[in-house]
Amino acid sequence: MGRRSRGAEAAIAVVVLALSTACGSRLPESDFEHRDRGAPSEPADRAPIRVGIITSATSPVGGNAFTGPRDGAKAYFEHLNARGGIAGRPVEVHECDDGGSGVGNNECVHELIDEERVVALVATTALDYAGAARVSHARVPDIGGQPIGAAYDTYPHLYGIYGSLAPRDGTTGWDGKQYGGTEVYRYFKREHGARTAAVVSYNQPASAAYARLVERGLKAEGYKVVTEQVDFALPNFRAVAADLKDQGADLVFDAIDTHGNARLCEAMDDVGAEVTAKVTNIQNWTSTVAEDYKDSPRCRNALWATGSSRNYEDTDEDAVRGFRDATKGLRTHSQWQLEGWAAATWFTDAAKACAGQGVTRACVDDHMNRSQGYTADGLLIPVRFERLPEPPESRRTCLSVARWEDGRGWISQGDMNTTCFDVPQLSYQP
Repeated sequence: MGRRSRGAEAAIAVVVLALSTACGSRLPESDFEHRDRGAPSEPADRAPIRVGIITSATSPVGGNAFTGPRDGAKAYFEHLNARGGIAGRPVEVHECDDGGSGVGNNECVHELIDEERVVALVATTALDYAGAARVSHARVPDIGGQPIGAAYDTYPHLYGIYGSLAPRDGTTGWDGKQYGGTEVYRYFKREHGARTAAVVSYNQPASAAYARLVERGLKAEGYKVVTEQVDFALPNFRAVAADLKDQGADLVFDAIDTHGNARLCEAMDDVGAEVTAKVTNIQNWTSTVAEDYKDSPRCRNALWATGSSRNYEDTDEDAVRGFRDATKGLRTHSQWQLEGWAAATWFTDAAKACAGQGVTRACVDDHMNRSQGYTADGLLIPVRFERLPEPPESRRTCLSVARWEDGRGWISQGDMNTTCFDVPQLSYQP
Protein backbone atom coordinates (compact mmCIF):
# COMPACT_ATOMS: atom_id res chain seq x y z
CA MET A 1 0.00 0.00 0.00
CA GLY A 2 1.03 3.64 0.13
CA ARG A 3 2.22 5.56 3.13
CA ARG A 4 -0.95 5.00 5.10
CA SER A 5 -0.14 6.35 8.56
CA ARG A 6 -0.78 4.30 11.67
CA GLY A 7 -3.20 7.05 12.60
CA ALA A 8 -5.23 6.32 9.48
CA GLU A 9 -5.23 2.61 10.24
CA ALA A 10 -6.42 3.33 13.78
CA ALA A 11 -9.19 5.52 12.42
CA ILE A 12 -10.31 2.64 10.22
CA ALA A 13 -10.46 0.31 13.20
CA VAL A 14 -12.42 2.78 15.30
CA VAL A 15 -15.06 3.53 12.69
CA VAL A 16 -15.41 -0.10 11.65
CA LEU A 17 -16.07 -1.23 15.20
CA ALA A 18 -18.68 1.51 15.51
CA LEU A 19 -20.37 0.34 12.31
CA SER A 20 -19.95 -3.42 12.41
CA THR A 21 -23.49 -4.05 11.17
CA ALA A 22 -23.54 -1.51 8.32
CA CYS A 23 -23.81 -2.57 4.71
CA GLY A 24 -24.54 -0.97 1.37
CA SER A 25 -26.36 -1.80 -1.83
CA ARG A 26 -25.42 -0.88 -5.34
CA LEU A 27 -27.18 1.15 -7.96
CA PRO A 28 -27.66 -0.46 -11.38
CA GLU A 29 -24.56 -0.32 -13.56
CA SER A 30 -26.65 1.39 -16.23
CA ASP A 31 -26.87 4.45 -14.00
CA PHE A 32 -23.16 4.95 -14.51
CA GLU A 33 -22.73 4.28 -18.21
CA HIS A 34 -22.13 6.68 -21.10
CA ARG A 35 -19.45 8.81 -19.47
CA ASP A 36 -18.01 11.67 -21.48
CA ARG A 37 -14.71 11.70 -19.70
CA GLY A 38 -13.43 14.78 -21.45
CA ALA A 39 -16.45 17.04 -21.04
CA PRO A 40 -15.67 20.22 -19.13
CA SER A 41 -17.95 21.13 -16.24
CA GLU A 42 -19.42 24.00 -18.28
CA PRO A 43 -18.75 25.17 -21.84
CA ALA A 44 -18.41 28.87 -21.04
CA ASP A 45 -14.93 30.23 -20.35
CA ARG A 46 -16.05 31.91 -17.13
CA ALA A 47 -18.49 29.29 -15.96
CA PRO A 48 -17.89 27.80 -12.50
CA ILE A 49 -15.75 24.69 -12.14
CA ARG A 50 -17.83 22.14 -10.27
CA VAL A 51 -16.34 19.86 -7.64
CA GLY A 52 -18.07 17.43 -5.30
CA ILE A 53 -17.44 16.64 -1.64
CA ILE A 54 -18.91 13.45 -0.20
CA THR A 55 -18.93 13.30 3.60
CA SER A 56 -20.53 10.97 6.13
CA ALA A 57 -21.66 14.07 8.00
CA THR A 58 -24.45 12.13 9.68
CA SER A 59 -23.65 8.53 10.52
CA PRO A 60 -23.88 5.90 13.25
CA VAL A 61 -20.45 7.04 14.45
CA GLY A 62 -21.89 10.39 15.53
CA GLY A 63 -22.13 13.98 14.36
CA ASN A 64 -18.98 15.82 13.23
CA ALA A 65 -16.82 12.68 13.27
CA PHE A 66 -16.06 13.00 9.55
CA THR A 67 -16.64 16.67 8.73
CA GLY A 68 -13.09 17.97 9.22
CA PRO A 69 -11.79 17.33 5.67
CA ARG A 70 -14.97 18.80 4.18
CA ASP A 71 -14.67 21.96 6.26
CA GLY A 72 -11.02 22.40 5.36
CA ALA A 73 -11.67 21.93 1.64
CA LYS A 74 -14.62 24.35 1.64
CA ALA A 75 -12.52 26.95 3.45
CA TYR A 76 -9.82 26.64 0.80
CA PHE A 77 -12.26 27.06 -2.09
CA GLU A 78 -13.86 30.09 -0.45
CA HIS A 79 -10.39 31.57 -0.01
CA LEU A 80 -9.54 30.74 -3.64
CA ASN A 81 -12.74 32.24 -5.03
CA ALA A 82 -12.19 35.45 -3.12
CA ARG A 83 -8.93 35.77 -5.03
CA GLY A 84 -10.34 35.15 -8.50
CA GLY A 85 -10.71 31.38 -8.63
CA ILE A 86 -8.91 29.34 -11.29
CA ALA A 87 -8.05 31.41 -14.37
CA GLY A 88 -10.95 33.68 -13.50
CA ARG A 89 -13.42 30.85 -12.95
CA PRO A 90 -14.87 30.25 -9.48
CA VAL A 91 -14.98 26.78 -7.97
CA GLU A 92 -18.56 25.70 -7.25
CA VAL A 93 -18.73 23.17 -4.42
CA HIS A 94 -21.50 20.57 -4.38
CA GLU A 95 -21.77 18.72 -1.08
CA CYS A 96 -23.45 15.41 -0.39
CA ASP A 97 -23.97 13.72 2.98
CA ASP A 98 -24.13 9.96 2.46
CA GLY A 99 -25.35 9.29 6.00
CA GLY A 100 -22.56 6.79 6.58
CA SER A 101 -24.27 4.06 4.54
CA GLY A 102 -23.42 2.28 1.31
CA VAL A 103 -26.83 3.11 -0.12
CA GLY A 104 -26.36 6.79 0.65
CA ASN A 105 -22.85 6.77 -0.74
CA ASN A 106 -24.01 5.31 -4.07
CA GLU A 107 -26.73 7.96 -4.21
CA CYS A 108 -24.17 10.71 -3.61
CA VAL A 109 -21.91 9.34 -6.33
CA HIS A 110 -24.83 9.23 -8.77
CA GLU A 111 -25.95 12.76 -7.88
CA LEU A 112 -22.54 14.40 -8.11
CA ILE A 113 -21.15 12.55 -11.13
CA ASP A 114 -24.24 12.13 -13.30
CA GLU A 115 -26.49 15.00 -12.31
CA GLU A 116 -24.13 17.76 -11.19
CA ARG A 117 -21.40 16.65 -13.64
CA VAL A 118 -18.57 17.57 -11.29
CA VAL A 119 -15.04 17.60 -12.68
CA ALA A 120 -13.66 15.85 -9.60
CA LEU A 121 -14.41 14.73 -6.08
CA VAL A 122 -12.29 16.33 -3.37
CA ALA A 123 -11.60 15.37 0.27
CA THR A 124 -13.98 12.42 0.28
CA THR A 125 -14.53 11.14 3.84
CA ALA A 126 -16.92 8.21 3.62
CA LEU A 127 -17.57 5.61 6.25
CA ASP A 128 -18.71 3.12 3.59
CA TYR A 129 -17.33 4.09 0.18
CA ALA A 130 -19.65 1.70 -1.68
CA GLY A 131 -19.65 3.94 -4.77
CA ALA A 132 -15.87 3.88 -5.24
CA ALA A 133 -15.99 1.40 -8.14
CA ARG A 134 -18.53 3.63 -9.92
CA VAL A 135 -16.33 6.68 -9.46
CA SER A 136 -13.42 4.77 -10.98
CA HIS A 137 -15.59 3.40 -13.81
CA ALA A 138 -16.64 6.96 -14.68
CA ARG A 139 -12.96 8.00 -14.60
CA VAL A 140 -13.69 10.87 -12.26
CA PRO A 141 -10.60 11.80 -10.25
CA ASP A 142 -11.18 11.55 -6.51
CA ILE A 143 -8.50 13.74 -4.97
CA GLY A 144 -7.15 13.72 -1.42
CA GLY A 145 -9.73 11.40 0.13
CA GLN A 146 -9.31 9.90 3.59
CA PRO A 147 -8.47 6.17 3.41
CA ILE A 148 -11.05 5.00 5.94
CA GLY A 149 -11.59 1.86 3.87
CA ALA A 150 -9.55 0.06 1.22
CA ALA A 151 -10.87 1.95 -1.85
CA TYR A 152 -7.83 4.17 -2.34
CA ASP A 153 -5.58 1.10 -2.56
CA THR A 154 -8.01 -0.69 -4.89
CA TYR A 155 -9.20 1.49 -7.78
CA PRO A 156 -7.57 3.68 -10.43
CA HIS A 157 -8.59 7.35 -10.59
CA LEU A 158 -8.81 7.47 -6.77
CA TYR A 159 -5.97 9.43 -5.16
CA GLY A 160 -5.87 9.18 -1.38
CA ILE A 161 -4.32 11.93 0.70
CA TYR A 162 -1.37 9.67 1.68
CA GLY A 163 -0.66 8.19 -1.75
CA SER A 164 -0.45 4.52 -2.72
CA LEU A 165 2.11 2.03 -3.98
CA ALA A 166 -0.49 -0.64 -4.78
CA PRO A 167 -1.40 -1.64 -8.38
CA ARG A 168 -4.95 -0.25 -7.93
CA ASP A 169 -6.30 -2.57 -10.61
CA GLY A 170 -9.57 -3.42 -8.88
CA THR A 171 -8.04 -5.76 -6.31
CA THR A 172 -7.21 -4.37 -2.89
CA GLY A 173 -3.49 -3.89 -2.28
CA TRP A 174 -1.58 -6.98 -3.37
CA ASP A 175 -3.75 -10.10 -3.56
CA GLY A 176 -6.18 -8.56 -1.11
CA LYS A 177 -3.56 -7.62 1.48
CA GLN A 178 -2.40 -4.15 2.46
CA TYR A 179 0.86 -3.16 4.09
CA GLY A 180 1.90 -0.73 6.79
CA GLY A 181 5.20 0.17 8.42
CA THR A 182 6.48 0.21 11.99
CA GLU A 183 7.77 3.78 11.95
CA VAL A 184 5.64 4.97 14.87
CA TYR A 185 6.98 2.24 17.15
CA ARG A 186 10.54 2.84 15.93
CA TYR A 187 10.15 6.54 16.74
CA PHE A 188 9.21 6.04 20.39
CA LYS A 189 11.89 3.41 20.82
CA ARG A 190 14.63 5.59 19.35
CA GLU A 191 13.60 8.99 20.65
CA HIS A 192 12.21 8.08 24.07
CA GLY A 193 13.72 4.73 24.95
CA ALA A 194 10.33 3.03 25.22
CA ARG A 195 10.51 -0.72 25.76
CA THR A 196 7.10 -1.84 27.09
CA ALA A 197 3.91 -1.03 25.20
CA ALA A 198 0.28 -1.79 25.98
CA VAL A 199 -2.43 -2.31 23.37
CA VAL A 200 -6.02 -1.78 24.52
CA SER A 201 -8.94 -3.10 22.48
CA TYR A 202 -12.57 -4.11 22.73
CA ASN A 203 -13.76 -7.71 22.51
CA GLN A 204 -15.14 -6.84 19.09
CA PRO A 205 -13.76 -8.25 15.79
CA ALA A 206 -12.57 -5.04 14.08
CA SER A 207 -11.06 -3.65 17.26
CA ALA A 208 -9.33 -6.93 18.12
CA ALA A 209 -7.99 -7.36 14.57
CA TYR A 210 -6.39 -3.91 14.58
CA ALA A 211 -4.95 -4.55 18.04
CA ARG A 212 -3.28 -7.71 16.70
CA LEU A 213 -1.70 -5.67 13.89
CA VAL A 214 -0.33 -3.16 16.40
CA GLU A 215 0.98 -6.02 18.55
CA ARG A 216 2.78 -7.51 15.53
CA GLY A 217 4.41 -4.17 14.72
CA LEU A 218 5.52 -3.58 18.29
CA LYS A 219 7.03 -7.05 18.56
CA ALA A 220 8.83 -6.54 15.24
CA GLU A 221 10.47 -3.50 16.86
CA GLY A 222 11.48 -5.49 19.95
CA TYR A 223 8.91 -4.26 22.46
CA LYS A 224 7.51 -6.22 25.35
CA VAL A 225 3.79 -6.07 24.61
CA VAL A 226 0.99 -6.03 27.16
CA THR A 227 -2.43 -6.76 25.66
CA GLU A 228 -5.59 -5.50 27.35
CA GLN A 229 -9.10 -6.29 26.16
CA VAL A 230 -12.30 -4.85 27.61
CA ASP A 231 -15.93 -5.70 27.09
CA PHE A 232 -17.47 -3.51 24.40
CA ALA A 233 -20.77 -3.15 26.28
CA LEU A 234 -19.44 -2.94 29.85
CA PRO A 235 -15.76 -1.97 29.74
CA ASN A 236 -13.83 -2.02 33.01
CA PHE A 237 -11.21 0.62 32.25
CA ARG A 238 -10.12 0.90 35.86
CA ALA A 239 -8.91 -2.69 35.86
CA VAL A 240 -7.01 -2.06 32.62
CA ALA A 241 -5.43 1.09 34.05
CA ALA A 242 -4.34 -0.74 37.19
CA ASP A 243 -2.68 -3.46 35.13
CA LEU A 244 -0.92 -0.88 32.95
CA LYS A 245 0.55 0.58 36.11
CA ASP A 246 1.61 -2.82 37.44
CA GLN A 247 3.21 -3.80 34.12
CA GLY A 248 5.15 -0.53 33.87
CA ALA A 249 3.97 0.32 30.38
CA ASP A 250 5.89 3.11 28.66
CA LEU A 251 3.39 3.52 25.82
CA VAL A 252 -0.32 2.91 25.39
CA PHE A 253 -1.84 2.28 21.96
CA ASP A 254 -5.50 1.52 21.43
CA ALA A 255 -8.18 0.30 19.07
CA ILE A 256 -11.08 1.97 20.85
CA ASP A 257 -13.29 4.98 20.18
CA THR A 258 -12.85 8.56 21.42
CA HIS A 259 -15.30 8.11 24.30
CA GLY A 260 -13.50 4.95 25.38
CA ASN A 261 -10.15 6.74 25.20
CA ALA A 262 -11.42 9.50 27.47
CA ARG A 263 -12.65 6.95 30.00
CA LEU A 264 -9.37 5.03 29.82
CA CYS A 265 -7.41 8.23 30.45
CA GLU A 266 -9.63 9.11 33.40
CA ALA A 267 -9.06 5.64 34.88
CA MET A 268 -5.29 5.97 34.36
CA ASP A 269 -5.28 9.24 36.30
CA ASP A 270 -7.39 7.71 39.05
CA VAL A 271 -4.98 4.81 39.67
CA GLY A 272 -1.82 6.85 39.08
CA ALA A 273 -0.72 5.09 35.88
CA GLU A 274 1.81 7.40 34.24
CA VAL A 275 3.22 6.67 30.78
CA THR A 276 5.68 8.26 28.40
CA ALA A 277 2.97 8.55 25.75
CA LYS A 278 -0.69 7.73 25.29
CA VAL A 279 -0.59 7.52 21.50
CA THR A 280 -3.78 8.54 19.74
CA ASN A 281 -4.82 8.72 16.08
CA ILE A 282 -5.22 11.58 13.67
CA GLN A 283 -8.97 11.86 14.27
CA ASN A 284 -8.20 12.98 17.81
CA TRP A 285 -5.56 15.51 16.70
CA THR A 286 -7.92 18.39 17.40
CA SER A 287 -8.25 21.57 19.45
CA THR A 288 -10.94 19.95 21.62
CA VAL A 289 -8.53 17.82 23.67
CA ALA A 290 -8.93 19.90 26.84
CA GLU A 291 -12.69 19.41 26.65
CA ASP A 292 -12.62 15.76 25.55
CA TYR A 293 -10.18 14.77 28.33
CA LYS A 294 -11.26 17.30 30.93
CA ASP A 295 -11.25 14.77 33.79
CA SER A 296 -7.75 13.40 33.19
CA PRO A 297 -5.10 16.16 33.22
CA ARG A 298 -2.08 13.84 33.63
CA CYS A 299 -3.09 11.50 30.84
CA ARG A 300 -4.19 14.45 28.71
CA ASN A 301 -0.68 15.90 28.86
CA ALA A 302 0.75 12.53 27.84
CA LEU A 303 -1.25 12.47 24.59
CA TRP A 304 0.77 12.13 21.40
CA ALA A 305 -0.45 11.99 17.81
CA THR A 306 1.30 10.85 14.64
CA GLY A 307 0.42 11.35 10.99
CA SER A 308 1.63 12.36 7.55
CA SER A 309 0.80 16.07 7.46
CA ARG A 310 2.19 19.20 9.08
CA ASN A 311 0.81 20.11 12.50
CA TYR A 312 -2.05 22.61 12.15
CA GLU A 313 -0.50 24.52 15.08
CA ASP A 314 2.75 25.24 13.18
CA THR A 315 1.82 28.78 12.21
CA ASP A 316 5.46 29.70 11.59
CA GLU A 317 5.00 27.83 8.31
CA ASP A 318 3.44 29.97 5.55
CA ALA A 319 1.05 27.27 4.32
CA VAL A 320 -0.22 26.52 7.82
CA ARG A 321 -0.62 30.20 8.56
CA GLY A 322 -2.67 30.57 5.38
CA PHE A 323 -4.93 27.73 6.50
CA ARG A 324 -5.36 29.15 9.99
CA ASP A 325 -6.03 32.69 8.76
CA ALA A 326 -8.73 31.44 6.40
CA THR A 327 -10.38 29.28 9.05
CA LYS A 328 -10.54 31.78 11.91
CA GLY A 329 -14.31 31.52 11.84
CA LEU A 330 -14.33 27.80 12.66
CA ARG A 331 -15.15 26.95 16.28
CA THR A 332 -12.48 24.27 16.42
CA HIS A 333 -9.44 23.23 14.43
CA SER A 334 -8.15 19.79 13.55
CA GLN A 335 -5.57 17.92 11.53
CA TRP A 336 -8.29 16.52 9.29
CA GLN A 337 -9.35 20.08 8.41
CA LEU A 338 -5.80 20.85 7.35
CA GLU A 339 -5.73 17.70 5.21
CA GLY A 340 -9.01 18.76 3.57
CA TRP A 341 -7.39 22.11 2.80
CA ALA A 342 -4.42 20.22 1.30
CA ALA A 343 -6.78 18.10 -0.84
CA ALA A 344 -8.41 21.25 -2.23
CA THR A 345 -4.97 22.72 -2.92
CA TRP A 346 -4.09 19.55 -4.84
CA PHE A 347 -7.18 19.78 -7.04
CA THR A 348 -6.54 23.47 -7.66
CA ASP A 349 -2.94 22.88 -8.75
CA ALA A 350 -4.14 20.18 -11.16
CA ALA A 351 -6.93 22.40 -12.51
CA LYS A 352 -4.56 25.32 -13.02
CA ALA A 353 -2.27 23.07 -15.04
CA CYS A 354 -5.26 22.24 -17.25
CA ALA A 355 -6.67 25.74 -17.56
CA GLY A 356 -5.12 26.40 -20.97
CA GLN A 357 -6.62 23.32 -22.62
CA GLY A 358 -9.79 22.99 -20.53
CA VAL A 359 -10.46 21.84 -17.00
CA THR A 360 -11.84 18.38 -17.77
CA ARG A 361 -12.01 15.15 -15.85
CA ALA A 362 -9.47 13.59 -18.22
CA CYS A 363 -6.94 16.39 -17.91
CA VAL A 364 -7.19 16.62 -14.12
CA ASP A 365 -6.92 12.84 -13.84
CA ASP A 366 -3.86 12.77 -16.09
CA HIS A 367 -2.19 15.42 -13.93
CA MET A 368 -3.00 13.48 -10.75
CA ASN A 369 -1.70 10.25 -12.23
CA ARG A 370 1.67 11.93 -12.63
CA SER A 371 1.72 13.30 -9.07
CA GLN A 372 5.05 12.32 -7.56
CA GLY A 373 6.32 13.96 -4.42
CA TYR A 374 3.37 16.34 -4.07
CA THR A 375 3.37 18.31 -0.79
CA ALA A 376 0.53 20.90 -1.04
CA ASP A 377 2.98 23.73 -0.38
CA GLY A 378 4.65 21.77 2.38
CA LEU A 379 1.53 20.59 4.24
CA LEU A 380 2.03 16.93 3.32
CA ILE A 381 4.93 14.54 3.52
CA PRO A 382 5.72 13.99 -0.20
CA VAL A 383 2.98 11.83 -1.69
CA ARG A 384 3.63 9.15 -4.29
CA PHE A 385 1.55 6.88 -6.54
CA GLU A 386 3.66 4.09 -8.02
CA ARG A 387 1.67 0.85 -8.71
CA LEU A 388 4.40 -1.57 -7.69
CA PRO A 389 3.85 -5.15 -8.94
CA GLU A 390 5.00 -6.57 -5.58
CA PRO A 391 4.64 -5.15 -2.07
CA PRO A 392 7.80 -3.63 -0.60
CA GLU A 393 9.49 -5.61 2.17
CA SER A 394 10.77 -2.40 3.75
CA ARG A 395 10.49 1.30 3.11
CA ARG A 396 11.90 4.61 4.27
CA THR A 397 8.96 6.35 5.89
CA CYS A 398 8.67 9.79 7.48
CA LEU A 399 6.11 10.91 10.02
CA SER A 400 4.72 13.98 11.71
CA VAL A 401 4.67 13.81 15.51
CA ALA A 402 3.04 16.13 18.04
CA ARG A 403 2.23 16.01 21.74
CA TRP A 404 -0.43 17.86 23.68
CA GLU A 405 0.49 20.43 26.33
CA ASP A 406 -2.13 22.37 28.28
CA GLY A 407 -1.99 26.06 27.48
CA ARG A 408 0.01 25.50 24.29
CA GLY A 409 -1.94 22.88 22.35
CA TRP A 410 -0.22 20.41 20.01
CA ILE A 411 3.54 20.87 19.98
CA SER A 412 5.45 19.46 17.01
CA GLN A 413 8.32 17.10 17.78
CA GLY A 414 10.96 17.64 15.12
CA ASP A 415 10.42 18.17 11.40
CA MET A 416 8.21 15.69 9.59
CA ASN A 417 10.49 15.57 6.55
CA THR A 418 13.51 14.46 8.58
CA THR A 419 11.83 12.22 11.16
CA CYS A 420 12.28 9.19 8.95
CA PHE A 421 13.03 5.49 9.40
CA ASP A 422 13.77 2.46 7.25
CA VAL A 423 11.18 0.02 8.55
CA PRO A 424 9.65 -3.33 7.58
CA GLN A 425 6.24 -3.39 5.89
CA LEU A 426 3.78 -5.78 7.52
CA SER A 427 0.76 -7.20 5.73
CA TYR A 428 -2.77 -7.10 7.06
CA GLN A 429 -6.25 -7.91 5.84
CA PRO A 430 -8.42 -4.79 5.48
